[in-house]
Amino acid sequence: MAETLHIPYHLLTFVLFHLALFASSSYSVSFGFYATSCPTAEIIVKNTVREASSLDPTLPGKLLRLVFHDCFVEGCDASILLQGNGTERSDPANSFLGGFSIIDSAKRVLEFFCPGTVSCADILALAARDAVEFAGGPSVLIPTGRRDGRISLASNVRPNIIDTSFTMDQMLKIFSAKGLSLDDLVTLSGAHTIGSAHCNAFMDRFKVDSKGNFTLIDSSLDREYAAQLTKRCPGGAAATSPTTDNDPETPNLFDNQYYKDLLAHKGLFQSDSVLVSDKRTISKVQNFANNQDSFFESWEQSFLRLTSIGVKIDNEGEVRQLCAVVN
Repeated sequence: MAETLHIPYHLLTFVLFHLALFASSSYSVSFGFYATSCPTAEIIVKNTVREASSLDPTLPGKLLRLVFHDCFVEGCDASILLQGNGTERSDPANSFLGGFSIIDSAKRVLEFFCPGTVSCADILALAARDAVEFAGGPSVLIPTGRRDGRISLASNVRPNIIDTSFTMDQMLKIFSAKGLSLDDLVTLSGAHTIGSAHCNAFMDRFKVDSKGNFTLIDSSLDREYAAQLTKRCPGGAAATSPTTDNDPETPNLFDNQYYKDLLAHKGLFQSDSVLVSDKRTISKVQNFANNQDSFFESWEQSFLRLTSIGVKIDNEGEVRQLCAVVN
């Protein structure tokens, strides 16, 4: 007897809703967009990410961060991949992004089998989706059919991305502008359960003077944890290497440990810690810390919304031959 594919009810209803939405509007992305034109597209991306992640366990965090920085600026259109003076990629806020070579590798294979068919924007969204799965997170169904943008400006970066020192209201303002909710903010912050950061992203929360005396500036941070961080950054805020894991407990595993860290006051960034100190978000943090399935269910929905921000379709964009340059 053939096996029956089991899809969780919450995910099935969510997918059916979005299928109806896409079908009833001019929004031309769809689930299985490449089923006819390049049926192995998603498999090729997945295999590329799987192979690379097996060699470099830090890669999933890099790919996940990359899709955030793409989608929040100009929408999910691979504008972050374009090289050149004055592009998003050239802005100092993006100087430590990684994972570009994996997108390029998948693109080369896809151009060989399906030339001029699969966009870099779709490759990036799929690669980030697959990276989460390979790191132990949920598998997410996302539509494809995104076009690659032709505009990439460094001047658009800072007004659209979340800084690690942001307050809750500052983050909410940007999330709301992208059509994302407060629940999406708490859920997508869970991306910090993998990945790493450089010292200048959090060293303003404490200081060490020339005599080695330690002073905790941000009282929302656990003192012992802060002291440990100073040892990782002996050069202070100016230090750029080595990096520090976002999640000190399970740094390469996509799980709900991030939320447990928050409750223990071990959120690496100020923008993490505010999720615990704000009464609008603390209950959601507690729920995710106690129930990983609840976090995963919310992640499936929020990630779908994230990768649908500002999607370009039809003549609004193109399918690049090379991800780093427009055609």
